Amino acid sequence: NVTSRMNCDPFTFPDCIAISGAQGEYAGLAAIKAYLNSKGESSRSVCLIPKSAHGTNPASAQMAGMKVQVVEVDKDGNIDLAHLKALVDKHKASLAAMMITYPSTFGVFEEHIRDICDLIHENGGQVYLDGANMNAQVGLCRPGDYGSDVSHLNLHKTFCIPHGGGGPGMGPIGVKAHLAPFLPSHPVVAMQSINASSSLGTISAAPWGSSAILPISWAYIKMMGAKGLLHATEVAILNANYMAKRLEGHYKILFRGRKGFVAHEFILDVRPFKKTANIEAVDVAKRLQDYGFHAPTMSWPVSGTLMIEPTESEDKAEMDRFCDALLGIRQEIADIEEGRMDSRINPLKMAPHSLACISSSNWDRPYSREFAAFPLPFIRPETKFWPSISRIDDIYGDQHLVCTCPPMEVYESPYEEKRASS
Repeated sequence: NVTSRMNCDPFTFPDCIAISGAQGEYAGLAAIKAYLNSKGESSRSVCLIPKSAHGTNPASAQMAGMKVQVVEVDKDGNIDLAHLKALVDKHKASLAAMMITYPSTFGVFEEHIRDICDLIHENGGQVYLDGANMNAQVGLCRPGDYGSDVSHLNLHKTFCIPHGGGGPGMGPIGVKAHLAPFLPSHPVVAMQSINASSSLGTISAAPWGSSAILPISWAYIKMMGAKGLLHATEVAILNANYMAKRLEGHYKILFRGRKGFVAHEFILDVRPFKKTANIEAVDVAKRLQDYGFHAPTMSWPVSGTLMIEPTESEDKAEMDRFCDALLGIRQEIADIEEGRMDSRINPLKMAPHSLACISSSNWDRPYSREFAAFPLPFIRPETKFWPSISRIDDIYGDQHLVCTCPPMEVYESPYEEKRASS
């Protein structure tokens, strides 16, 4: 029972569930706006969002009719308290909310999270806590304790619903008691504990969103239990710090906490390699395919970087293989920096190497086929994942769209074709 583990002012979870985390954000912000309007404070429309927040936050705030003001971060990735206080002071008469991702997308636990929430409350605003990184909190801390008024849970990230290729997502929200009357409702199915007169209305077309996937999260929570969920959180944080420690002597880790640790994810800064070796994040990402890995998040939340989040799912051997791949790529960059490899024609700039490329009768590159396709011993022909195509000009493709729509004749049935021939 989630609510029984909350504090004395527990979160209320609505029966109407948003389909994705972003819809959860919109639903939560809409509830905040409806609450403020009910108090006669409809003029409150400013939403403060730090640069370290989740990427969908500004769009959700705009959709909820709020005006976004960006809060700076300090050198360690924490919210710049001086800048935050200045913005709060400037907009205190119109402050509606602040959206915070905790731990931040920069991979940092905000040390002053409670002070930040208190500051917003003291000036009439509400706090929305983005649940995208809840997998670094479950069992360790509770948003309701340190000041969140509304949060969503990414069931597709924290609670085991498979998440790939853009979905499926699920983002139920939880709110403090004062926001409960303004939760979403649904015209077809009566919602428990929802006041129809004050409810903000329908958020999801179906009353429980993509309900067929919800049993996955329910079963995961039941089978893991309190101890298992806590252990998963601890392992997610441990894994990120283990990988950051292995890589720190070879890559710059962009943000760390005051004590030198990251949260559940961290950012590799590969921007310096542009000057030293003409290598960018996209080159590293594509070369990782040759090593058998899908690239981590690229150029977000910081342009030109790689953001790595191992989660609790990978074992040490798999994390070591990924670190070995990144260390191998760092050596390839060093070969370019030190003149042993050409800065324009090299395994990174020419990556990925498809089977058609490797097996071509014409090979005119200054490195071997073996090094292109099998750069480390753990990459073997019988187990290798082959990229389907080699390097393409991404920018050209984005600017010159090609229609691949088949002609209408393709849709003719055999009966129609026979009738036409007769």
